[in-house]
Amino acid sequence: MNFSGKKALVFGSGISGVGAADLLAAMGASPVIFDGNAAVQKEDVLHKIKGGYIPEIYIGQLPREVEDRLDLAVLSPGVPTDLPLVKDFYDRGIPVWGEVELAYQVSASRRVLAITGTNGKTTTTALLGKIMADYEDSVFVVGNIGTPYTSVALSMEEESVTVAEISSFQLETIDAFAPKVSAILNITEDHLNRHHTMEEYIRVKESITSNQTAQDICVLNYEDPELRRFGENITPRCIYFSSKRELSDLSWGVYLKELMDGRWIMWKEDGQEAPAVRLDQLQLLGQHNHENVMAAIAMAYSAGVPMDSIRQSVCAFQAVPHRIECVGEKDGVVYYNDSKATNPDAAIKGIQAMDRPTILIAGGYDKEAEYGEWIRSFDGKVRYLVLIGQTREKIAQAAREEGFTDILMAKNLEEAVAICAGKARPGEAALLSPACASWGQFENYEQRGDMFKEYVHKL
Repeated sequence: MNFSGKKALVFGSGISGVGAADLLAAMGASPVIFDGNAAVQKEDVLHKIKGGYIPEIYIGQLPREVEDRLDLAVLSPGVPTDLPLVKDFYDRGIPVWGEVELAYQVSASRRVLAITGTNGKTTTTALLGKIMADYEDSVFVVGNIGTPYTSVALSMEEESVTVAEISSFQLETIDAFAPKVSAILNITEDHLNRHHTMEEYIRVKESITSNQTAQDICVLNYEDPELRRFGENITPRCIYFSSKRELSDLSWGVYLKELMDGRWIMWKEDGQEAPAVRLDQLQLLGQHNHENVMAAIAMAYSAGVPMDSIRQSVCAFQAVPHRIECVGEKDGVVYYNDSKATNPDAAIKGIQAMDRPTILIAGGYDKEAEYGEWIRSFDGKVRYLVLIGQTREKIAQAAREEGFTDILMAKNLEEAVAICAGKARPGEAALLSPACASWGQFENYEQRGDMFKEYVHKL
C-alpha cells in the first residue's frame, strides 16, 4: 500500500498504538488516534508521540464523519475484532490490520521467522533470536517478546532476519503477513474470554500459515493431536518435533533419542538422522524447554544456519526471565519465578520441572480457564497451594474437588512469599507459577515476577 496521504485510524493509545501512529506518519499517512476509554487524556497521548507530527485524537467515541474518511484501520492487540465499530469497518470495506501486518507491509525484510502457540513462545523466540544473531549480521527480535515490530520496521533491510513472537490477538488482523518459517508450538485452552470458543482460538493460531507457499516451512508439535492433523493438509512443508517418539515414519523431524553417551536431540533430514545437541549440555529445565529447543533448531536450520553454529548457540542460552527462573536460595529453600505461566497448561510445565517438594503460589485474573488438569499434575510434589487474586476461591474449589486440601489463602503476593518462607523446609522449593493472568493486581506478568523476586530477596 502507498501510505502517502492516506487517512489511517489507530485504535488504541497505548505503546503499541502510538508506535503504529508514529510509523504511519513516517510513511506519509495522516494518523487518527482513537481510544474508547473515556478516562484517557489527550495530553497523555500527545506526550508519547515521536516524530513531530500532530495527529487527530478522539477519546470515548469516534465521530461518524471521521469514520467516513478512513482508508485504513490499525487495531492495537487489546482491541477485539468483534466490537461493533470494528465490524462496521469490515462491512464498509476498510482494511483492518494489526501492528504485525502494518510492520510487515512497511518493512523491507521478508526473511521472517514467526512463532505462535499457547505456551513456550517467549523462550523459543529468545532462543531462535540468539541462534540467528550469532550467525547473521542483521537480526530483529520483535513482537510479544517486548520490542514492537512497528518500532523497528523502517530499520530493516532486505537481508535482515525478523524473529517474531506472534499472539493469537495479533494473528486476528493479518492480511498479507507470510513468514518464510513459521511454528505452532502447541494449542491448549486460553483466551476464551477473547475468542469465545476453542474452535475459533485454534483457527486463529493456525492462520499463521495462511499466506505461506510450498517453498516455506511450518514447524509443528507432533504430540499435539490438533497440530498433527493440521500438518497433513497445509501448503508449506511441515517439519514435526516430538519429545515422546523418534518420528521413525517421517523423512524430516526433530526428536529425542538415547545414545551411548546420553539423551540427544536428533535432527532428521531426508531420512538421515544426526545428533544435534545432548540434553545435559542445555541450561534449560524441563521437557517443555526441550520442545522449545527442538522447535528453534528446526526453524534455524530451515533458515540456513549450520548445525554446528546452532549447537553452540543453544548450549550457551539461558532461561528467559519469569519462566522457571531461579531467583535464589534462602535457608535451604530454592525460589523459582514462573510468572510467565499465565494459564494452567503453562503452569503444568512449571510443576513438571520441579524435582523436589514444592510450595506453590498461584492465582490471579480469571480468563475463564479450568484448573482440574493442572491440579492433577501436582502428582505429590506440591505440599501447599498458596492462593492469591481474583481466582483464589475458584481454584480452591477445583483443588478440593480433585482431593487436594492443603490450601492457604494470602491477601497479596508479599504475604504469599512470607507464607512460603514459613512453610518450606530446607531442600524444598517455592514456586510462583500462577496459572492465571496478572491483570487486576499487576500491570503485566513481568511486574508480578519482579515483585516476587523483590519479596524473596528481602526474606
